[in-house]
Amino acid sequence: MAVTYKPQLNYVDFRDLTEQIRFQSTEGKIWFGEQRMLLMHLNAMAAFRREMVNSMGVERAKGFFLRLGYQSGVRDAELARKLRPHCDELDIFLAGPQLHSLKGMVKVIPLEIDIDQETGEFYGKLEWIDSFEVEICQTELGQMDQPACWALLGYACAYTSSFMGREIIFREISCRGCGDEKCVIEGKPAEQWEDAEEFARYFKADPIIEELYDLQAQLSSLRSSLEKQQGQYYGIGQSAAYNKVCKMIDKAAQGKVSVLLLGETGVGKEVIARSVHLRSERAESPFVAVNCAAIPPDLIEAELFGVEKGAYTGANQSREGKFERANGGTIFLDEVIELTPRAQATLLRVLQEGELERVGDNRTRKVNVRVIAATNESLEQAVEEGRFRADLFYRLNVFPVKIPPLRDRLEDLPVLIEHFLGKFHSEYDKRTLGLSDKALDLCLRYHWPGNIRELENVIERGVILTDNNETISQEALFVVSPSTAESSPTDCVDQGGKVTNGEPGNSTTGHWSEHILGANISLEEVEETLMREAMERANQNVSKAARILGLTRPALAYRLKKSGILAET
Repeated sequence: MAVTYKPQLNYVDFRDLTEQIRFQSTEGKIWFGEQRMLLMHLNAMAAFRREMVNSMGVERAKGFFLRLGYQSGVRDAELARKLRPHCDELDIFLAGPQLHSLKGMVKVIPLEIDIDQETGEFYGKLEWIDSFEVEICQTELGQMDQPACWALLGYACAYTSSFMGREIIFREISCRGCGDEKCVIEGKPAEQWEDAEEFARYFKADPIIEELYDLQAQLSSLRSSLEKQQGQYYGIGQSAAYNKVCKMIDKAAQGKVSVLLLGETGVGKEVIARSVHLRSERAESPFVAVNCAAIPPDLIEAELFGVEKGAYTGANQSREGKFERANGGTIFLDEVIELTPRAQATLLRVLQEGELERVGDNRTRKVNVRVIAATNESLEQAVEEGRFRADLFYRLNVFPVKIPPLRDRLEDLPVLIEHFLGKFHSEYDKRTLGLSDKALDLCLRYHWPGNIRELENVIERGVILTDNNETISQEALFVVSPSTAESSPTDCVDQGGKVTNGEPGNSTTGHWSEHILGANISLEEVEETLMREAMERANQNVSKAARILGLTRPALAYRLKKSGILAET
């Protein structure tokens, strides 16, 4: 009989699976049903995957991890059938996605599932959220040029094939590991895929001794190529938002156009400016960075454009300014909005005519300088308020680039953390084990108002307070734990070895449930209250509210319509 997944179905309840977990601590064993399990550090798996890719190449490593996931999927399909013998086909099948979530590998959201075991027909489309393999790519390998969730994919193929009794192949049609917005997989019988035979080769062991020397030669060549490019980078990042900025800058770097960098304080504007200089034809000439806000207003003209002896009290000798020092190269004017009106007028002449006069001099000097300006304020608003010259604004605003804040590119956080860890390990001559998983999770949920500069300071503090060969904790990073988005509740182990909700040792019913039952609050009232709160937090966005509640959008929309909340909003 054919069974179709209904969006309103709530498949989150999998207590029959959590009850299979037993911690036999005195024996050094963890059991899941009759299967022995392991708790393993994710960063150890990440290092293992990196070594496999470096040693075997991407294609062979992909096959290895597909086979690794396949073995796990076969065993879990057998367990699902034993645990749910009287359930319908859909409930038995959903044990697989639930086991993926329970093991901490990925959160699975079924989008569309059609099952008919009698005819062997199958179609499935599921979304993967927070895949552990995507996290590994972000921390160890960087963005891939193909879908990256290999072990998860092997598991899905094996589990479904074993469940259906025929070969079912899943493919990632989009993956965050290669830059897509979501991880989505699609599965159907092997004969319905055009490249089924090619994909099946991944599941066959393949010796690699004969290719090791070739791979080593390729790696050596890549390392040599990377060393030549050191220093010529746009900071550190692989997120879509940051890559977009880099591509824009690339188009301007080779020319002479003035660049205006916009963005909050601490986002790395000077790093971007240096990168523009290094990628330009002026790379061998000077790069001069000036913080206009740090120079007293009465000295800013002399600092930028030079001064002649006797021009004012204290000018005991003639000296060149920043623009003359940058002649032939690039000057970076940070906080350009702080320039005085006279300095703005002189800067405009430099941009238009390529010449300047030192303070107290009557001789014109030619300069060939590329100007890169930056500000964290709105120059347009400053023009309207009369604080900044309109003609200078139009000269600087030829090629404006908005650099995203760190909170809009949190995908880059792991690689930024790794960069700063390496920097401060070297500076303080110590070697920590990096951030703990909880510390990294806190960083990923923090809003970072100080952006990359704040992150750098936080990591430096963590390295200072952490001893060698120890993990950097949350307390080492922040004096006071910052406010973040609320995390989901965790499962703990009671005295009997079962995974339960709440604090260790407590019963499965917490104080909140006792309060609800004691107050004679109905289930409908609880559900309505939760939905209203989720909608409020999501600014009446049904999709966001559904993610907060762990439901699909159609499931929440159905409940909202039924309760009348949707009509109100």
